[in-house]
Amino acid sequence: MKSNYRYFLLSLLIICIDQLIKISVHFFMEPGYFGQIELIGSYVKLHYTLNPGMAFGMQLGSAYGKLILTLFRIVAMFGIGYLLYQLTVKNNKPLFLTCVALVLGGAVGNLIDSVFYGVWFDNAPLESPFRLFHGQVIDMFFFDFWEGILPSWIPFWGGSYYSTPIFNFADAAIFCGVVIILLFQNKLLQKEE
Repeated sequence: MKSNYRYFLLSLLIICIDQLIKISVHFFMEPGYFGQIELIGSYVKLHYTLNPGMAFGMQLGSAYGKLILTLFRIVAMFGIGYLLYQLTVKNNKPLFLTCVALVLGGAVGNLIDSVFYGVWFDNAPLESPFRLFHGQVIDMFFFDFWEGILPSWIPFWGGSYYSTPIFNFADAAIFCGVVIILLFQNKLLQKEE
């Protein structure tokens, strides 16, 4: 049973790495195009940007949309944490537990931004009714392979300008955890004997 805490330690490690990167970007980089750092040619860059919403910059429409999103993230964090605990008790496969730990760590990493960065870094949007729970998520990893106007038939984004997403370490942890679960779900969702 004690060895099952290693999955929560993995989540904690993801949170620490994510926050270290975000805090470093905030203090040592200029936001936007002029502050970006090319890592591999002009295709892989560090590009400091703020995301006021959720994935791909989508937002809930009202003045309290960010608060609703942040409260949802808090509920989701506790739900994923409880799920991970239950899965460890039931002795699920280590790779599945690792994936859920990645998702939990990434979720908490982005939640910290949403709850506290509006106060700590004063990055809440100007129209926010208050700073706490209205922080913007710091994103920085940019694989700049495509940009342009999307075809109008694409839901949500059709007809608008788009470039490849800019994301952070927490996003990458969530993405990797979810993709591995989806790709190997038949093997991962069978319980250990």
